[in-house]
Amino acid sequence: MNVLLSIAFVLTWSSGFIGAKLGAGDADAVTILMWRFLPLAAVLALAAATVARSSWRGLTARDLARQALVGALSQSGYLLTVYYAIQLGVSSGTTALIDGTQPLVAGALAGPLLGQYVSRTQWVGLALGLTGVAIVTTGDAAAGSGVPWWAYLVPFAGMLSLVAATFLDRRTRTEVAPFAALTVHCVTSAVIFTGLALATGAAAPVAEVSFWTAIGWLVVLSTFGGYGLYWLILRRGGVTRVNTLMFLMAPVTALWGAAMFGEPFGAQTAVGLAVALAAVVVVHRGTARGGTAGTEGGGAGAGRSRAEGDVTPGAGGTEASDRPARRVRSGR
Repeated sequence: MNVLLSIAFVLTWSSGFIGAKLGAGDADAVTILMWRFLPLAAVLALAAATVARSSWRGLTARDLARQALVGALSQSGYLLTVYYAIQLGVSSGTTALIDGTQPLVAGALAGPLLGQYVSRTQWVGLALGLTGVAIVTTGDAAAGSGVPWWAYLVPFAGMLSLVAATFLDRRTRTEVAPFAALTVHCVTSAVIFTGLALATGAAAPVAEVSFWTAIGWLVVLSTFGGYGLYWLILRRGGVTRVNTLMFLMAPVTALWGAAMFGEPFGAQTAVGLAVALAAVVVVHRGTARGGTAGTEGGGAGAGRSRAEGDVTPGAGGTEASDRPARRVRSGR
């Protein structure tokens, strides 16, 4: 059962990148994101007002405002850049790989920003991870897809948005129930994306079956599937198990994108992915030898939760001390 849950988690989380690609041909990124989060926020808000009222006990306006900011960074900022990059033509696999460097970047920044110890192994892992990204990115660009060079910087902006959300959430002392955090994040994203869509004249949904297929895909598979399985596996197997699975997202997404959309997947892409995975192995082995927390994976923001204690950051979080940094999930 654990193996099946793990496989389902990897597939549903990776589906977020595929869903973004699926809808990119029919509508602007803000249109897709608006119609993804509006119904989701409505359902969560209704549940929050009825069956999940206990999740909000003890929370102040300051706590909610902080969670709204975490959500704006970890969901709105992150997802907008991911969708925009894919719309510009960056392959889903390359986008997923750039996203996957977040644990390594967060681990390196934990030292200067949080005063936590950053080992030499973590720096080596960061260098390897960025090397893997460079190999895949140059291979993707050399495929002659006509994507402007600056488009590959867009996913990095999203990754850094996740890192910022991670450290903001890391400084939060109030425990926030997962459901309450998810609701605040999704409502915040719905407001932001609706505002952007209205301001740019992109609020009207596309009257195409493929558009609504992409929306349903993203809500059911990516949000309820990926996010729900994240919490289920977290409670059954712990943070390390979930975070290790997160590093499978890039190769799975790359293979999926190649099969479904004909995205390039040559020898250079395979080498780059192998180097990036080697970075994870290096960091995890260094962590095991050192007896302190190393770098682990993540997803999108959900605040401080009793189920996880402190959860490691982002689409790959970081634990750089005996007390782990919480992971911020994007709610993909």
